[in-house]
Amino acid sequence: MNIGGIDSSRIEAMMAQLKAAAQKPAAAPSLGPGGLGGLGGLGGAKPADAAESASKVSFSDALKAQLDNVSKAQNNAEQMGQRFAAGDDSVSLSDTMIAMQKASISFQATVQVRNKLVSAYHDIMNMQV
Repeated sequence: MNIGGIDSSRIEAMMAQLKAAAQKPAAAPSLGPGGLGGLGGLGGAKPADAAESASKVSFSDALKAQLDNVSKAQNNAEQMGQRFAAGDDSVSLSDTMIAMQKASISFQATVQVRNKLVSAYHDIMNMQV
């Protein structure tokens, strides 16, 4: 199925990347009971509860991590373009173009995921109860 130039397998791959990014230990700390995040025992959580909450994947954290990755790719591509335009010999045209295409593709994939989420939201809101 082709949706706006990106097929559903690309969206599924993006969702797999979101899940993988959320499961990395370097992900943003999840907010535990009391909203204290990774502040140890201050929230009244037992160590077993902290381990359990760390293993749970938060969709919002995964989405934020992916948006941060897209932003970093766009910033990197822009900086490479500026360095190339300024005549920096350490930056080649091919590297600059590849960085720009990666940023463009990741942005397009993110827009498609957003469109799917909005569509799902509208479908849910239009359901008869």
